Amino acid sequence: MNKRWSVPSIMLVLGLLFIYIPMVIMVIYSFNGSKLVTVWGGWSVKWYVGLLDNSQLIGSVFRSLEIAVYTAISSVILGTLAAFVLTRIPRFRGRTLFGGMVTAPLVMPEVITGLSLLLLFVAMAQMIGWPQERGIVTIWIAHTSFCASYVAVVVSARLRELDLSIEEAAMDLGARPWKVFLLITIPMIAPSLAAGGMMSFALSLDDLVLASFVSGPGSTTLPMEVFSAVRLGVKPEINAVASLILLTVSLFTFFAWYFTRQAEERRKRAVQEAMEASATDWQKSSTATA
Repeated sequence: MNKRWSVPSIMLVLGLLFIYIPMVIMVIYSFNGSKLVTVWGGWSVKWYVGLLDNSQLIGSVFRSLEIAVYTAISSVILGTLAAFVLTRIPRFRGRTLFGGMVTAPLVMPEVITGLSLLLLFVAMAQMIGWPQERGIVTIWIAHTSFCASYVAVVVSARLRELDLSIEEAAMDLGARPWKVFLLITIPMIAPSLAAGGMMSFALSLDDLVLASFVSGPGSTTLPMEVFSAVRLGVKPEINAVASLILLTVSLFTFFAWYFTRQAEERRKRAVQEAMEASATDWQKSSTATA
């Protein structure tokens, strides 16, 4: 067998086709002119135009995007702090318990997590009067508690690979710890932060189970709207809105990857130029001493 088409390459191609062919079919059928999803009726964009009149579906889309953005931001902040504690503080009382609590949502069934959060919100409403009703805030809290674990794992892996000598050199020169963290550590782990943010955004946008438990009247998300609609049959508007979401997420992911790559290349060039300048200065000083 040709090395170009080895078994791993074939399996990779088959796996990618298995994942992306349904998406391509969905996008094609979003331009189907027939009211029947399984019957092709010619090319048409009337379902995209019809989305403007479907205020309930459009409202759920914007609600899901809003929650996903909030979740990505809060998950990156909390996950980064948790990863920093786990990697930079080797010993403290309760470290094992803290690490288990951080990674618990990764292995916990979403049904159990959603039921636990529902009971928590009900108990808090009875004790302190908040939240008075379940809605966007409760969904955001539930998604953050779930997605922050993924960010913590991704950022922890990056923090363990960093060279601490750079941070130590900055502190030896008089920089305060918070300044070292903001100006040195954060730029070096920026790709991991971007990856964690995009993962949190996608997980929040896709979640159905947690949102079903902690949502209330007027806070229906897109997955909940789609799930309730497909039980009566897939409508062409669902294909259209799913195609728009796919396009939006793809563009967001591409631009995030592009700008992160550019920033990483600039950082590497800056480090290389600094190393070359230091080597040149050392050679000059050695020559002058000799």
